[in-house]
Amino acid sequence: MSVSVRSAPPPDAATLRRPATVRLLWLVTGLGVLAALCAASVAFGVREVSFGDILAALGGDTETIAQAAVVKRIPRTVLAILVGAALALSGATMQAVTRNPLADPGILGVSGGASLAVVCGIAFFGLSDPSLTMAVAIGGAAVAAVFVYAVGSLGRGGATPLKLALAGAAASAAFMSLVSAVLLPRVDIMETFRFWQIGGVGGATWERIGAVVPVLAAGALVCALCARGMNSLALGDDLATGLGENVFRTRVIASAGAVILCGAATAVAGPIGFVGLVVPHMCRLLVGTDHRWLLPFSTIAGAALLVAADVVGRVVARPEEIAVGIVTAFVGAPFFIWIVRQQKVREL
Repeated sequence: MSVSVRSAPPPDAATLRRPATVRLLWLVTGLGVLAALCAASVAFGVREVSFGDILAALGGDTETIAQAAVVKRIPRTVLAILVGAALALSGATMQAVTRNPLADPGILGVSGGASLAVVCGIAFFGLSDPSLTMAVAIGGAAVAAVFVYAVGSLGRGGATPLKLALAGAAASAAFMSLVSAVLLPRVDIMETFRFWQIGGVGGATWERIGAVVPVLAAGALVCALCARGMNSLALGDDLATGLGENVFRTRVIASAGAVILCGAATAVAGPIGFVGLVVPHMCRLLVGTDHRWLLPFSTIAGAALLVAADVVGRVVARPEEIAVGIVTAFVGAPFFIWIVRQQKVREL
């Protein structure tokens, strides 16, 4: 599983050895920003609510429409935190495993494979159980990841960033076309999944959150346990092997964690793109490239980004809403172009 040297450059001493106090300060700042965004998510939306309504709703009162709106926003906020954190952690892991600066669950077609598996399961097999839906989504994400890596590895040079990005884009387009082909003749389920296809957290319930939390926790734990191995992979396969790292095992286990996170997040919120691309790159500028710090900070920043995107989508188009998948695309598409230019992938 050799990877081309045209991928992301290895970390230098300055970025890898940021002072611990600086990293802790950024982590605390990130938690503070996330807390502020959660408060905004509960307070702002299609319907205006007062501070008194928020306090009453948190106390269990739902007598007024405003209080009921607050109660409904709480699981939505929690789901946005979970999905954003999962996608950012998945993206950071994929970038480390492939040493590809363009790696992202959406760009590499992993989210598309999960979406196709879920839609096929519902359309052809009447899939309805949340746990089974997540299992099918994770299976579809795994198949898509293997397929894209296999296609991107063909030819001279192996799995270069350019070839992986092109293979992922082609596979993602094919998966989305197949999703539309499955849904179009089935009007009864098309309306249900019209908004799910875009990606959003508007249908959050405590039942769905309870079903997805254990799966996301398992995927996050797998990725966290591979953090030290990811640092070795950044040095290159030969040097990592010389340091005693089992490169193949580390890649397989870390990839499994990323696929679990992406599949579960897609099953519960639909395909949301660019979170896993934007967040890890921004976090590297703040806390460096040591994955023992980068992974938890990406988790916090990803949660903050998706909560912010959900708030923006609710506020800018009142009384309608813009799905978070559209908001993240507006942010992520220009960032994708910037990353391509920075990494000198001229063939794109």
